[in-house]
Amino acid sequence: MAEDQIRYDILTQEALRGVVKKVLGEVARTGLPGDHHFFISFVTQAPGVRISQRLIAQYDKEMTIVLQNQFWDLKVTDTGFEVGLSFDGQNELLVIPFSAMKGFFDPSVQFGIQFEVAEAPSPHVETIVDTADPDDDNDPDPSPEPSGEKVVSLDAFRKK
Repeated sequence: MAEDQIRYDILTQEALRGVVKKVLGEVARTGLPGDHHFFISFVTQAPGVRISQRLIAQYDKEMTIVLQNQFWDLKVTDTGFEVGLSFDGQNELLVIPFSAMKGFFDPSVQFGIQFEVAEAPSPHVETIVDTADPDDDNDPDPSPEPSGEKVVSLDAFRKK
């Protein structure tokens, strides 16, 4: 078999991250439609991730957040997104590059995407502080197991 010099695997990952970017951008503009909500998993020490040291101590490798009822200040850029969430009554601002995402799942329609993330962790994780509404609460522990035909896994297309 010929060597893939075009790198379809990388192009596919970028295109799928573009789907998440488009969805989050629309939600930032108009809010969540209907019953849609999202579980987003990401590598906490990937380059560009900015979360508090408190969250890094609790989730030193990976974290899943839920965007449903209680989030604020969702902003989407070309390279990632930031969002305000509350953890144990403490407000946090998370900055997450799309390249750090490991998974995106919308359980309302059983749609999920899994991503490959570069394994080189950042030697320095930036600490940020947010002073948003302390009454909001978000449970970071859900680890959805996407199932069904709409989940896209790229493992079958990778060279081993």
